[in-house]
Amino acid sequence: WQVLSKKPWVSTWLLLHTLRYFYTASSDVPNFPEFVVVGYVDDVQIIHYDSNNRTAVPKQDWMKDITDQPYWERQTGKLMGSQQMFKVNLETAKQRFNQTGGVHIVQVMYGCEWDDETGDVDGYNQYGYDGEDFIVLNLKSETWIAAKQQAFITKLSWDSNKAMMSHIKHYYTQICPEWLKKYVNAGRSSLMRTDLPSIKLLQRTPSSPVTCHATGFYPRNAVMFWRKDQEEVFEGVDHGEMLPNHDGSFQMSVDLNISLIRAEDWSRYDCVFQLKGVEEDLTVTLDKSVILSNWRKSDGGVVAGAVVGGLLLLLLGAVSGFFLWRKRSGGNK
Repeated sequence: WQVLSKKPWVSTWLLLHTLRYFYTASSDVPNFPEFVVVGYVDDVQIIHYDSNNRTAVPKQDWMKDITDQPYWERQTGKLMGSQQMFKVNLETAKQRFNQTGGVHIVQVMYGCEWDDETGDVDGYNQYGYDGEDFIVLNLKSETWIAAKQQAFITKLSWDSNKAMMSHIKHYYTQICPEWLKKYVNAGRSSLMRTDLPSIKLLQRTPSSPVTCHATGFYPRNAVMFWRKDQEEVFEGVDHGEMLPNHDGSFQMSVDLNISLIRAEDWSRYDCVFQLKGVEEDLTVTLDKSVILSNWRKSDGGVVAGAVVGGLLLLLLGAVSGFFLWRKRSGGNK
């Protein structure tokens, strides 16, 4: 890769910090705990609890520095109570949908965000069932939005409980942001770090799209795209998802359909990666000699297909750690 000039819009990255918790209750999912809780600050995991171990544990050293053993004992007690509550919620949801056995999942995502430049804060709370939205909090209107007919009875009950809504609003606008600021300050050296990625071009067969793959970068505020003669290309380009790595870094990819490109024009294309906090672009030029593939050997004499296979395993590992509930309400971040 090579360093190019700074793009003007890179300086417009939002300075948002987030604190998010994910609760997952499931039934009949093989090799998966019935109840799992994970918490994240700026996409870095800070806490884990599951029904197998039944203990809340910190996932970052700086979390241990700002807490004591009684804190984690209290968290464990609270989450053990939540485990029982979510077991009841799962059975209630199955009854509402006229379901009995089989795989079913209830998930909750809640938390807050804080803009450390403007000081603005916001909060969110949303429930999902079997991979789809169920009910979502609208903090501005102080009401709940039922995404499913089966959630309407819950909406009526929660909307009428003004004391509960007052408590919720106080938590998401006061308590949650205070904890978020505390966590950000404690983990600043880790959360504010910048890790550059390893960028490679991959291809399965001579006719397959060329994949530009970046891995090992942090933070996740990054974009990657193909361009021709310094202009972004949209035709024949397919953007993959951003996925977490097990070490807390991230990976992403973007494909380019080379069947649309003449051989003599390859050198006019390059893959561009831009990361928050880094002024320069990282680029790699479309060149057959640097592509790792299933159909020819790399310079080291090792079949490069093993690299592509390793990438597939890496992606599968990242997906297996990804949240089961992927769908999000349009009005939530």
